[in-house]
Amino acid sequence: MAENCIIITGATGYLGKAFINELIYSKELKSGLESGETSLVLTGRSEEKLTALKSGIPFRAEIFTKAMDLSSEVSRGEFFEALSARGERVKMLINVAGADIQKPFENYTQEKLLFQCRANFEGAAAMCLYAVQHAAKKAKIINISSVSGIYPMPYFAVYSATKGALTSFSQALSREVKKRGITVTVILPGAMPTREDVREQIRGQKAWGKLAAEPPSLVARKSLRAAEKGKRKAIIGFWNKLMNAATKPLPLSLKMKFIEKRWSKISKDAF
Repeated sequence: MAENCIIITGATGYLGKAFINELIYSKELKSGLESGETSLVLTGRSEEKLTALKSGIPFRAEIFTKAMDLSSEVSRGEFFEALSARGERVKMLINVAGADIQKPFENYTQEKLLFQCRANFEGAAAMCLYAVQHAAKKAKIINISSVSGIYPMPYFAVYSATKGALTSFSQALSREVKKRGITVTVILPGAMPTREDVREQIRGQKAWGKLAAEPPSLVARKSLRAAEKGKRKAIIGFWNKLMNAATKPLPLSLKMKFIEKRWSKISKDAF
């Protein structure tokens, strides 16, 4: 049994897989995995997809997989129990999993509302709590938030609110655990060209969408670099950084009016 582990939630998705691939290029992390000192813990909602993912990982490592619904307290409890039984300390936690629901708030059901809030914030915070309470020396936590959480977004209200909460929580937590040598880095990417529906949405945004979008491989690479440098927050992409800086002086009402115009015609549910 390994002494430490690297945990990736949402491991079977595009960004989760990109993080796994990027571990190959991190000498320190890859060395620990291949020596058996560190195991790789992968979780997602589908056991079948996790099994397929495990069989295709291109480097030697002890790999533990367990399906988990991050929005379910019961499912999280079962995952934590299984992980705790292994006795490993958490060297790195990469919180990727989340729920991307985008539509007018009045069109939500109570179930969808709770699902998105729990998956995007409650579940991520619960993973952080486990990691902090079982942290290895100089442990690192990476939380994937979004540039959508920087400002309130009409027609994307719940998503932007949960991502804003995750960003705020991550920065506060980074201060709390700094004295223990633990770093917490929150990542704010734009859209990523992954599933076809996402690609279609990016194309629909025309030049704006193309400029703001970054591939999962780049997001994963820059996230790991930011964590290695001990950064508290990192916005991914030159265009996203530029727009964040340029829009700061503008009145919130003007920003929300612009967001409303661009997002009011888009509607999608979690996949």
